[in-house]
Amino acid sequence: MIGPYQVGGLIGKGGMGEVYRARDTSLDREVALKVLPGDLASDPERLARFERGKD
Repeated sequence: MIGPYQVGGLIGKGGMGEVYRARDTSLDREVALKVLPGDLASDPERLARFERGKD
């Protein structure tokens, strides 16, 4: 569990992180969660790119 998300399996991964299948338990629907690795999260420029949704 990450917050209200029940994390399932890994869908894929790339240069900006990993994407997991999950279930939003508060809305009762399937979602995808993209997780930024810790080393990239400490880089303000990379974090900003991640938040904008661009690689």
